[in-house]
Amino acid sequence: MTDPTQDPRFLQDPYPTYAAMRSACPVQAVPSGSGGRLSYLVTGYAEAREALADARLSKDTAGFFAGKESKRRLHPAVAHNMLSSDPPEHTRLRKLVTKAFTTGAVAELRPFIARVTEDLLDQWPVGEPFDFVTGLAVPLPVIVICELLGVPEEDRPDIRRWSGELFAAGQPEVIDAASHSLADYMTDLIAAKRRHPGKSLLDRLISARDGHDRLSEEELVSLAVLLLVAGHETTTNFLGNATLSLLQHPAELDRLRQNPDDIPTVLDELLRFDSPVSTATFRYTTEAITLGGTDIPAGAPVLVALGAANRDPERFPSPDQLDANRDAAGHLAFGHGIHRCVGAPLAKAEAEIALRAVLTRFPGLRLAVPPDQLQWRHARLVRGLTSLPVLY
Repeated sequence: MTDPTQDPRFLQDPYPTYAAMRSACPVQAVPSGSGGRLSYLVTGYAEAREALADARLSKDTAGFFAGKESKRRLHPAVAHNMLSSDPPEHTRLRKLVTKAFTTGAVAELRPFIARVTEDLLDQWPVGEPFDFVTGLAVPLPVIVICELLGVPEEDRPDIRRWSGELFAAGQPEVIDAASHSLADYMTDLIAAKRRHPGKSLLDRLISARDGHDRLSEEELVSLAVLLLVAGHETTTNFLGNATLSLLQHPAELDRLRQNPDDIPTVLDELLRFDSPVSTATFRYTTEAITLGGTDIPAGAPVLVALGAANRDPERFPSPDQLDANRDAAGHLAFGHGIHRCVGAPLAKAEAEIALRAVLTRFPGLRLAVPPDQLQWRHARLVRGLTSLPVLY
């Protein structure tokens, strides 16, 4: 048995492979590591939505790996976090951070996001190719989440590097080392904030830990690392993928250039069309289940391919067409159910503000290389460009 998602061509364009797999069966067994182990890949929309909300699929990684030998040395703060927990632990942890990412809370951040965006665009070179990813898609969300958490400006390049290394597919030593670097950094930052309290989200989490919520030290570090990484990785990929999608669809791009107020209504379609999170985080069956006509034994990992589900023609007709008039609000790019991305309002606000500024200030923006020369990140969880050369 081979895994078609490991074909080198899959990174460049995974959607034909996903379509073929979905047509054959929306839930398929695929090889998982050595020893003949299997995971189950979900590519259909209905099946993905069902799996994301099914309480029989656990995210408790500690429970799954208990008693299993492993050479991995992930820091516990990265290996066991809010995303890898089930209720009631997950409910308690999520409640502590949800208020920071409500629509109202994000609205207060919009002026700051706009200022940072304009400052970054002011630095774009004139008349020569440059990288959209390093010029906007990476620094904007990094600056915003670091500002929210109270990470000093001089430390932010390290944060970005370690975060990127966490998604280095096929490089377990790099991933493990980055997990320790991030956790050690956040441990030191938390200690510094205890000595000199401020008003950041991290300060509020520290207060909650010392108050009635009684967050343990491990939980506090774990939440901080999760917010730091998840708070910019998705948005970085969203900005890059969305910009590329528009540059490859001139009619939709011209419409938004002429009517930038339409940008908020097109964000869901951009998220659906090329989802920044390709595969949902780890889940496994706690009992034998049947999903999409496929029998899955207890204790089997289940990989929900969000990008594939968002291209399911049963849910989204003509799914390979970017359609600015489509009602794509049902997309699964941010997940579904109790684990739906808590930072979705912030990611959409950053994308709206950034795209509006780019299309307004640089109406001549275009690709500087043929699309088939673009390089994509070697990662299973996320889908994003390593660089996006553009001109204006």
